[in-house]
Amino acid sequence: MKLRLALIASLAATPLMAADTPEQSCAYQAEIVAAVQQARKDRVKERDVPAAIAATSPDWPDNYNAAIPLVAPWVYEQKMKVIRKEDLGAAWKELCLAQIKG
Repeated sequence: MKLRLALIASLAATPLMAADTPEQSCAYQAEIVAAVQQARKDRVKERDVPAAIAATSPDWPDNYNAAIPLVAPWVYEQKMKVIRKEDLGAAWKELCLAQIKG
């Protein structure tokens, strides 16, 4: 799972997110992952995830919404056991921060 997470994290680090500090960008990305994970827990269909998250008026800047379609397939391919028990947002943030420091 960590290798896949690292791959996805590198995909999500787009120029759209470059205006913030790397730490803030990782925090926003982690919030997005957590929001997608919650949508999965709430049984939102994958194709409806962007609209469902937008309806919650998230705190991150609008340009970060571009990461939702990149993250959703990865979250939705996880087993529900992982979705229920793991904090994917925290794992994402940890790997994201490791990438900028290492």
